[in-house]
Amino acid sequence: MKQILKKMAGLAVAVPMAVGLMLSGAQAATLKIALAETPSDELAAFFVALDRAKANGLDYEWTAFSDEELAIQAVLSGQMNIGFGTPYSAMQRSKAPIRIIFQLSKLKFFPVTSKKYSELKDLDGQPILLHSRGGGTDSIANVIEDKVGIKFGDRSYVPGSSNRVVALVSGQTDATIIDLSNKNKVVKQFPDKFNVLPMFEVDSSDEALFANLDWIKENEEQVNILVKALSSVWQDMQEDPTIISRETNPDGPIGQLPKEILAELDGFYTDAVAGGLYDPNGGGRKAAQADMEWYSAAGQLDGDPSTLNIEDFWYLAPLDAAMKK
Repeated sequence: MKQILKKMAGLAVAVPMAVGLMLSGAQAATLKIALAETPSDELAAFFVALDRAKANGLDYEWTAFSDEELAIQAVLSGQMNIGFGTPYSAMQRSKAPIRIIFQLSKLKFFPVTSKKYSELKDLDGQPILLHSRGGGTDSIANVIEDKVGIKFGDRSYVPGSSNRVVALVSGQTDATIIDLSNKNKVVKQFPDKFNVLPMFEVDSSDEALFANLDWIKENEEQVNILVKALSSVWQDMQEDPTIISRETNPDGPIGQLPKEILAELDGFYTDAVAGGLYDPNGGGRKAAQADMEWYSAAGQLDGDPSTLNIEDFWYLAPLDAAMKK
């Protein structure tokens, strides 16, 4: 518990750090990235990729929004260039030419509860704590309802699996959905207090990078540098997950996190890679098709998934170019 509270303290100071970097790097041609949460161990690989991209000439700044919906709106409005999330519903609803360019992580999440519940059916009518409205865990909850034949009670939202673990451990919630790493920590630290409920397999996108297609084509060089850097990091950490801790800039937003978080980076990425959280090929057409099926079942895409054109949602040219090198 004490370690988790320390993590919260570390996260609380991350936003001012982000603002400081943003202001110092602000220029007209600077690539503006909208994060959907404050920097944490879950974003360490992304920041390693940003450092590699910067070494190849990419000028960027980032802003941490409090939830995915705000990050999506920032890109839709043109305030930011690239965002974090899976904005399928917004893509169809707004008709904006928004396209995904890279799958950052898969939907490897797990329902974790107090001992009050032992299977998904027990959650019928019960409140649940999720990441963000319309986000990945929200879609998982929708599909659970559809597959299991239940209806959750009130849904509340706290971004970040580690923050939802804090709520679970402190008794603020009896049920949540958290990522692989935090699920493993709960099982290790509190084996007698919580249950990990049996869950069906999910292989679609949790976090992805997206941008306006017009902006992408007008800034092809910047986008290619970023996607190439992401591909290189995602492939390298499949071979050796410890590259993330070794390449983390000690003066950057991840390097400034509490020491106990940095000490766990190797374990975090070792577990994540072993658990299949990251596609070394950036998702591509395979992920796009899986997303059509998942987000249709989750109620975030209208229409038969077999009739949806993945090129209406993904722009694959930067990823294809990166895979050739």
